[in-house]
Amino acid sequence: MDPELMRRRVAEARVGRLATVTPEARPHLVPVCFVLAEDDLYWAVDQKPKASRDLARLRNLAVNALAELLVDSYEEDWTRLWWVRAACTTTVLESGPEAERALDLLAAKYPQYRARRPAGPVVRMRVLRWSGWSGEGIDL
Repeated sequence: MDPELMRRRVAEARVGRLATVTPEARPHLVPVCFVLAEDDLYWAVDQKPKASRDLARLRNLAVNALAELLVDSYEEDWTRLWWVRAACTTTVLESGPEAERALDLLAAKYPQYRARRPAGPVVRMRVLRWSGWSGEGIDL
């Protein structure tokens, strides 16, 4: 898939699936709201109900800073299927100008974040590699 098309599809997506690895080397997958800015993806810990503020995804990143974000689209017409995956290294931003800028970008994308700004922290995911697939051209 064309790199610019992959970036556009990720930028337009409303939700992605964040994959991290537990300290026991098990996969951990959760949905996240995010924003793309240049070669960085950002997401923040928000106020949606959670079992605990001690989130497994943050504990996982403290042990292994590598993560991936998967964005996809499913339709019954399989020629319209696609997915994009971003392999990343991560940094947890507790505060500061970069975290504030990321929160501004998230608020611009999601009305819910304009109404109630996430408390954070913010996680920067620096994209190391893009990969993707599209069903365009499938002969059904």
